[in-house]
Amino acid sequence: MAEVKKVATRDSYGNALKALGAEKENLVVLDADLAGATKTNIFQKAYPHRHFDCGIAEANMIDVAAGLSTMGLVPFAATFAMFAAGRAYEQVRNTVGYPHLNVKIGATHGGISVGEDGASHQCCEDFALMRTIPGMTVMCPADDVEARQMVRAAYEMEGPVYMRFGRAATPVFHEEGYRFEIGKGEVLQDGSDVAIIATGIMVPEAIEAGKALAEAGMSARIINMATIKPLDEALVLQAAKECGRIITVEEHSIIGGLGEAVCSLLSGQYPVPVKRIGVNDEFGHSGPAAALLEQFGLCAGNIVAQAKALLGK
Repeated sequence: MAEVKKVATRDSYGNALKALGAEKENLVVLDADLAGATKTNIFQKAYPHRHFDCGIAEANMIDVAAGLSTMGLVPFAATFAMFAAGRAYEQVRNTVGYPHLNVKIGATHGGISVGEDGASHQCCEDFALMRTIPGMTVMCPADDVEARQMVRAAYEMEGPVYMRFGRAATPVFHEEGYRFEIGKGEVLQDGSDVAIIATGIMVPEAIEAGKALAEAGMSARIINMATIKPLDEALVLQAAKECGRIITVEEHSIIGGLGEAVCSLLSGQYPVPVKRIGVNDEFGHSGPAAALLEQFGLCAGNIVAQAKALLGK
């Protein structure tokens, strides 16, 4: 069997910026002394005059991006999720969100899979923080193909965007012909016993869980929800009505992220049992990414176990 190709979506981000930069002269990139880690150095090498290193001053970087956007440029501001959503929250809210400026935030190193960097850098709160800002689009790609498509879609839409990219290499399952659309979920596998709605690097785990459940005689619908805000409400409601049970999976706190968005929708329109799989109101700690993901239950095995419990198997 051929080995599955794996690519870190932060690499996808850098490659997408370079490709898009060749087409769009008004695209500029800002970084906060982390161009090598966020992979914006790929763009920097190709277009040095359109790349601006703002130093270890993330709040200032967001303000600079806001100013550039008022001049007809389309700035992509990059740093770790902990700094983009956490340290610079006030600037994102007041300088970008409030005037609804055309700024795109590329946040890398999100979630537990940051690994050895430890709890201080393992941002599992960014979806929640960014979802609260009116008019902010919040997205997280599942693989290399979707990540590159997402960057292009972010450029083409008007308004503020927050995108989370990962540090660890993850399986590529989309074909190159795939086309990502903001606000639309994707059914990867059909089923009727339970719907598993996942985002980011949890999508490949959900796919593996779906295969394991099928072998055990259970039918799971696997949904890739790359856009967390605006949520694909129609697809979620359809899954609730046709499957009757929902599991959400995200590399994020169960508070304020994808799971809470799904629960909020269903509680008001079509209540069904929902199990949220994520980080359970606790901080992470240093360790290898793969081991941490398994320890925190962010893996196919736990998805299968929770699905069986939900189905009473």
